[in-house]
Amino acid sequence: MSAAVLETNAITPAAERLAAFARVTTDDVDEAAEQIGRIFCPHDLKPAQARADGFSARHNCADFDGFSINYVAYGGSVGIDPGCLERFFLVQVPLAGSARIRAGLSELDVAPARAASLLSPTVPTRMIWADCAQAILLLDRRLVEQRAAALSGRATGVVEFDPAIDLEAPSGRALQSSLAGLMTLAERLGPSERLSPAAMADWRELLLDHLLNGQRHGLSDAIRRFSGQAERLPRALRAARDHLADNAGEPLDLEELACVSGIGIRALQLGFRRHFGVSISQMLLDMRLAGLHARLAQASAGISITDLAFDLGFTHLGRMAGAYREKFGETPSATLRRRMS
Repeated sequence: MSAAVLETNAITPAAERLAAFARVTTDDVDEAAEQIGRIFCPHDLKPAQARADGFSARHNCADFDGFSINYVAYGGSVGIDPGCLERFFLVQVPLAGSARIRAGLSELDVAPARAASLLSPTVPTRMIWADCAQAILLLDRRLVEQRAAALSGRATGVVEFDPAIDLEAPSGRALQSSLAGLMTLAERLGPSERLSPAAMADWRELLLDHLLNGQRHGLSDAIRRFSGQAERLPRALRAARDHLADNAGEPLDLEELACVSGIGIRALQLGFRRHFGVSISQMLLDMRLAGLHARLAQASAGISITDLAFDLGFTHLGRMAGAYREKFGETPSATLRRRMS
């Protein structure tokens, strides 16, 4: 276990994290609901005891590009009902106390070093925290859904996770270690310092990988198929997929692809549908779109979207732009503007 995780697990209820990033400090229930609701989303907040004896609320938040790391603590026992989060995913790792969480039809108990939760924006959620402090990662919904689409070969759509994170499993320990490291990094930087764009991108990639490849969700099987990780993937299909990837900028030649794979064109077409869940042309389109998105996200000033598109094998710019918007939720020019801003 990393030093960062040990440091996080050693936190006592009185020893808060991210103290320099304080947003909310109050013992008033209505004030806590209003102010924390502005940072996360509007929600009902009700102490278990009518007089709210012992109630307190603390929320510290370090913001990054597309994600934030938070320390949230409630004194006493409180019920929290945000409904559907709508705009973001939340990973909640308990540092002290305990909580019971109901997400959709699932109900789970979380506690330090044992279990954490992953809340999806489209799943209604209710929680009861008991003298609980949690490290909370917020990830922008669009960021997660776009990456899930790119990994699975599907159009951008809803992603819903299994809400339970086993902190004793390798994937859960790795996620907890990264969140502990991010929290410690934020504390060392302080509110006045910012991560470099490269470091910010590295953290986004790491966090997305933890969630989409480490935690179970509705597109997990599609991602495994599309990446060739599914069990017993025929060698012919692996060869064909790799050839497509290596020659994504070239016109699709089914005869050449069949020759490379060693099976007939019809068998190849059926194999792609069965094992990858998409047609050969759809997979090639997705590879080209992913390549365009990656180049635009790293583009330098003066780059031409048209030149990039032609280099990647696109011949019809209108259809390319429509497919790009469907997959990534924005136009190529919008991606480039965000890169230049």
